Amino acid sequence: MVTTIQVQDTTLVLLKKLKDETKAASYDETIKKIVVERTKNESLAGYLKEYMGKDSLKKTLKDLQNMRNESDRF
Repeated sequence: MVTTIQVQDTTLVLLKKLKDETKAASYDETIKKIVVERTKNESLAGYLKEYMGKDSLKKTLKDLQNMRNESDRF
């Protein structure tokens, strides 16, 4: 799916500069590279905690683990 986003002129100038620096083929690729670089060393373990209560987070993580265990079995 392709979409259009609005950015200010100054943001576009920065994005163009980053596109050149990263030798990306597109603005989409540039944004992806920035996001990956920014998040590669960060743990996302606390991410869900901000949006869920402690009990709900534990249940969600347990459900995810169960889904993984079930799909890993042959």
